[in-house]
Order: sequence, then structure tokens, then C-alpha cells
Amino acid sequence: MNQLIECVPNFSEGLDLSVIKQITNEIESVEGVRLLNVDPGKATNRTVVTFVGNPSSVVDAAFLAIKKAGELIDMSKHKGEHPRMGATDVCPLIPIANISMEETAKWAQKLGERVGKELQIPVYLYESAQPNKERSNLSVIRAGEYEGFFKKIKLPEWKPDFGPTEFDAKRGATVIGARDFLVAYNVNLNTTSTRRANSVAFDVREAGRVKREGDPINGKIVTDEHGNPISIPGSLKSVKAIGWFIEEYGIAQISMNLTNINITPLHMAFDEVCKKATERGIRVTGSELVGLVPLKSLTDAGKYFLKKQQRSTGVSEKELIKIAIKTMGLDELAPFKPEERIIEYLLKDKADSKLIEMALTDFADETASESPAPGGGSISAYVGSLGISLATMVANLSSHKKGWDARWEEFSDWAEKGQHIKDELVKLVDLDTAAFNKIMTAFSLPKTTDEEKTIRKQAIQDATRFAIEVPFKVMELSYESLSIIKAMAEIGNPNSVSDAGVGALCARSAVMGAFMNVRINASGYDDKTFVNEVVIKGKELENKTIALETEILKIVNEKIGM
Repeated sequence: MNQLIECVPNFSEGLDLSVIKQITNEIESVEGVRLLNVDPGKATNRTVVTFVGNPSSVVDAAFLAIKKAGELIDMSKHKGEHPRMGATDVCPLIPIANISMEETAKWAQKLGERVGKELQIPVYLYESAQPNKERSNLSVIRAGEYEGFFKKIKLPEWKPDFGPTEFDAKRGATVIGARDFLVAYNVNLNTTSTRRANSVAFDVREAGRVKREGDPINGKIVTDEHGNPISIPGSLKSVKAIGWFIEEYGIAQISMNLTNINITPLHMAFDEVCKKATERGIRVTGSELVGLVPLKSLTDAGKYFLKKQQRSTGVSEKELIKIAIKTMGLDELAPFKPEERIIEYLLKDKADSKLIEMALTDFADETASESPAPGGGSISAYVGSLGISLATMVANLSSHKKGWDARWEEFSDWAEKGQHIKDELVKLVDLDTAAFNKIMTAFSLPKTTDEEKTIRKQAIQDATRFAIEVPFKVMELSYESLSIIKAMAEIGNPNSVSDAGVGALCARSAVMGAFMNVRINASGYDDKTFVNEVVIKGKELENKTIALETEILKIVNEKIGM
């Protein structure tokens, strides 16, 4: 399994795009990395860059980017709203796939050592890469910012982890670390007051605010028996926040880092800021994401806001994202394009969804062409997806039916289950054709030597097994869909009972069609024990499908009554 890490360096330049382009050119020059996003901010005079790749390549690309930024950015002339201390202000590495946080931290340490030694830039490690937990917090490290670091770096407790102990006036210092996925998120307010924005930020951020006697702003700080200030925690865990004024937009914002979106997800942060702002007479007008966001953050947000409306959450992924964007006003300041901002979409290989991205007529034309794929397996998967789509439609119609308000959640649950099966079957449309292509590729391998013959035979067997497993999965999912279809025939909107009936016909066809593909591919597989087991299970699924289809059609025909 390939290891994959993400790197999200923040460069102290957001105005001169030619400078940013030179930096990102260095990143793209490294084989094995993929540049995903470049997000410049004028008011902050800062650009967040996101790229992914294998660890070694990512470290090489980050090193080149840090080097180029140091050559092009002069921190002695830098002005911006965001806290900063260097040309490359912060450079976190984030584990994405098949790599632990511990391993990622070691790669961050290697990068930090290389930057300090070869570029002579002071480097501080943070988060999981920093062994000393007293100086692992980014805000603590960066306290004093660029202007204060000329003195701070001379303090024994702030000696850099790597590099010189002299502060570089032009390049500043760089913080390098390893952390979990972080979402940078700003909420827009209908005020120009930084002080009021900060009040809301202190209300919600985990660190909260310092407790004071009387006046919450100018009152005397309350301390414990040791003389340490007592803090009043904010309402959101794993959230860092400050208020600032963005001259570019003429508004104040709450700028947040959501450091653990499993604890405080995007929608919860938005809603809580809305609540606290309202308590202070301020309105939230929208929000913006900085950099990339996981798909789940937006689909979870879409479901959350639909539930608040008592609407069905069993809608498409695209619709959930649309609801999230519109509710949180993610497009208030600039267009929000999901294909450019959701990390899974950027990592997706377009070749994996060639068929399902086609228009209906193009898909039919491709099926009818002289090419042997897509064939019966892909068509079975697609027919199965149409069958469960009809049942999901009935569930959604029932959830929103006038007079059935008390049952909206019941039908919403059915619709969500249907959407999940539909999405899986749609993926199998392309996967079945990919399975066929794997067999063709295996048969085209050379067979001159005995070694080549052995390799070719094994490749053919591996591809054949895959070509059995894919349509068998179509059978399982299509059979599973029948329980939802039956429920919709029994309890769903009676005006749509015929749709449930057509769904049952589609599911039956999908199971039987996929089983034909299982059997024809199984005839070329050498492991007869596996073949016998699959055929027995397939026959059982086919029989149960036919029986269940008969039950559903009986219900449907009785309700139609003609």
C-alpha cells in the first residue's frame, strides 16, 4: 500500500501571485507529488498551499518551496493580518493514507533538520514532531511574531530545534511539524469591530478568556493560589479562534482552526458562532474555508441542516454539499467550487469513473459500440442502481408527504440506506469494466520464457478472480436493495407504488444479470473450491431474489388494483 502524506505550507505572500507561482513551480518540479490547491489571501498577505504525495517526495518538494520562499519574500517589509514569523511561516505534514502519525513526525523532523542545516533558517518543531510538549503549540511558538523574535530567539528556552540562533531579518523562522487534518475556517460578521469579533472568538474557542473581576475587559485578572490567571473555557473543544478585520471585504471575521473535526465539526462551529454572535447583537452573514476540506465535513453539514428542517437526509452527495454551501454561506465572498476544494475530489482518478461521468446517450452509445466493454456486468450494476434509486425516491417523497410529518425521520433513514446502496452500485459500473480490462491486460503479457508464462498465468488468475468478485458484489447489493424496495411498496407513498414495482424488476434483473457474469468468468478460474462456493451462494441469492420480487409485485399489483 502506498504511503501518502499531505503538506500545507503557509507562505507570507498573498499579493504578488508571480512570487507564489515561482514557489509552486518548485513543488510541481518534484516527481511523486501533486499540487492540489493554492489559496492566496490579500488581507492576510498569506497563501496556503496544499500538495500530497509519498513522504520522501513531499519532503523534497517542501524543502525546495521553503528555499524559494526565502529567496523571494522579504519579511522586513511584510504586513498582514495573520500572525506570522517567517517567509515560510508554518509547514505541517499530515498523514493521509497507510502511514502513522509517528512516522509522519519523523519525516517532519528530517525536513526540519535539512532546512536548518542546508538553508540556515531557524526551525521550530511543533505538534507531534516536537518532543518537548511545553513548546509544541504553534501559537505559543509564534507568540511575539516576526517583530518579537529578534529577542525571543536569544532566550535559552527558545533556542531553535535546528538552524542558527540568529534571527534572519529577511527570511524569519519556520515552524515545521506533524499534525492531524486541520480545517481553517473563517466566519463573516456584519460588523467592522475587531474587539467585538474577538469577544465572539473568546466565547467559542476552547482556551476561552481570562477571568476578570467586574468589567470583563478592563477588570482585574482573577488568579489562583499560585498567582496563575484563571481562564473561562469557551464552548467549543478543539477550536482555536481570534477576531480580525478584513479590509479587503470591509468586515470583521472569526478566524478559526478546527483541530479535530471529529470533536467539533464544521457545522457545529458555524452554528455556535451564530449563537454567540446573536447574543452580542451581531449577525453572521456567511463564512469561508481556507484551503481544502474533507468530503465528510460538507456531507455531514448538509445532513445536519436538513435534519434541523425535518427534511430527509437521504439525498445525493451533490445535494448535501449544495445545502452545506448555501446554509453556511461558503460562497458569500467568492465562488465555492466543490471540485476544487474537497480533497477526495482532487485525489480522484478520472479514469476510475469514466462511464458514470458520461451523459446517458453517450453511455448507451458506448455500450452499443463494437467495444466489448461496458458489457453485461456494468449494465447489471447500472440497472441495480436505478432500481434502488426508485425506492429512494419513494422514501424521499414519503418523508415530505403532507400529513405524514410525524414519520419524516423513518423515511429519511430508508432514503439514506438507499443512497448508500445506490452509490456503491454506481461505482461498480466502472469497476466491472475495469475488471474486464484487467483480464485483457493479463492475456497480453509476454509468454516467451517459462518465467514470463508463470507471471502471465498468475496475472490471468488474479484478474479472473477480481472479475468474479465484482459482479458477485453487484448481486449482494441488488438483493439487499429489495428489502428497501419492499418496505416502500408496503408503507411508502401509495401514489408511487408503481415506482417501487419497477425498482423490484430492476433489482431482479441486476441480480440475475450479474450472476451470469459470475458464472461465465468462474469457468476460467482454476480454484474450483472457490468457484463452487461462489456459484452455490450466487444460486441462493438468485432464488431469494426471485421470491422477494414476487412478494413485492403482489403488493404492488394489489395496491394498483386494476
